[in-house]
Amino acid sequence: MKRSIGILIAVVTVLCTSFTVTLAADRFTITRVYDGDTVRAESGQIVIYIMLVGIDAPEVADEVHKRGQPFGKQAMDFLAGEILNRSVEVKGYGVAPFPHDNIIGVIRLDGRNINLEMVKKGLAEVQRDNLPKGLDITPYLDAERDAKAGKVGMWVLGDQYMSPKEWRLKYMSHVADTKGN
Repeated sequence: MKRSIGILIAVVTVLCTSFTVTLAADRFTITRVYDGDTVRAESGQIVIYIMLVGIDAPEVADEVHKRGQPFGKQAMDFLAGEILNRSVEVKGYGVAPFPHDNIIGVIRLDGRNINLEMVKKGLAEVQRDNLPKGLDITPYLDAERDAKAGKVGMWVLGDQYMSPKEWRLKYMSHVADTKGN
């Protein structure tokens, strides 16, 4: 029994590693934008869910949580306007923790880093914790500093700004904060 479990774990590890490598080389069409940092993408028969790595966008209202965070809808609308129904490149950095189990990755459109664009537009803050190996967070930090200084997007709120993490803890306390920032 222990041997079977060990073999199963080894197979799953190899498959996950292979999937991440394959993901980096493929193009996907974005078929749904859930919020400012989570999307659904398809390529042939493959369907993946992607959390944009390195960023945390304001939360949007949904059926369960009627109250959305300021700039949540703007972040979602901007992201949809940029990538919905478009063919993009996805560079995977692994899998998000349970319960999401989404791919965490950078989405590129025509060479532009869409994750970084969200920060530049003041529609997402930089994720500072639990970053994957190989992700250079420096451009994100520079973009956030510039957006704050220019009071771009959500940074116009000044002292009234609440980070997505704080907002989730206050208004969605029954949901675990798995973004880790």
